[in-house]
Amino acid sequence: MFKSILPALVLGLSALLSAASVHAEDQKAEQFHIRGRIVAYSGSALKVKTREGETVDITLADGWTLASVANAAVTDIEPGDFVGIASLPSEGGGDGALEVLIFPPAMKGAGEGSYGWDLKPNSSMTNATVADAVKGIDGRTVTVAYHGKEKKIAIPDGTPVVTIAPATTDDLVAGAVVFIPAEKAASGPLTHQVLVGKNGVVPPM
Repeated sequence: MFKSILPALVLGLSALLSAASVHAEDQKAEQFHIRGRIVAYSGSALKVKTREGETVDITLADGWTLASVANAAVTDIEPGDFVGIASLPSEGGGDGALEVLIFPPAMKGAGEGSYGWDLKPNSSMTNATVADAVKGIDGRTVTVAYHGKEKKIAIPDGTPVVTIAPATTDDLVAGAVVFIPAEKAASGPLTHQVLVGKNGVVPPM
């Protein structure tokens, strides 16, 4: 998911992650995610080569927001934290995490729920609160709660774990990895939010 600098960051990222993580049934049909590397940035335009190999020109809407991610660790996850976990069903039952985002406290509740996600085929996204110490973190398995439900998710070794960090337009350099929730417009993809990789850390969602 992301005035003075800190409130602006939190508000912008709340919008980003709420938009990116809204329940599939509530999504506008024309909303989609762009994952790729920056080719060029200028003013209100961002050119990105997507992970599928297509180069797209994205219009940055008025008031668009920008953030990045920073490395975190499984051991940073504590009961009561709000997290976003992309996962896949495991052969032995339950889910295995593909990535974990630890939200800043001010973003608790952004996009809460569990629903289909497009990181990989059959993947899901769960934005939820880490359960109490008894049910919570057991080895590399975390129990999360959302809307009165619970879900156990295993976190395999090597799973990217990140948190939200600040960014500036100076970080929008060629080759930087981006995650962009976008919508279709007459002129092509339009976005209000950009999440960019920096310092070797890329948005894993």
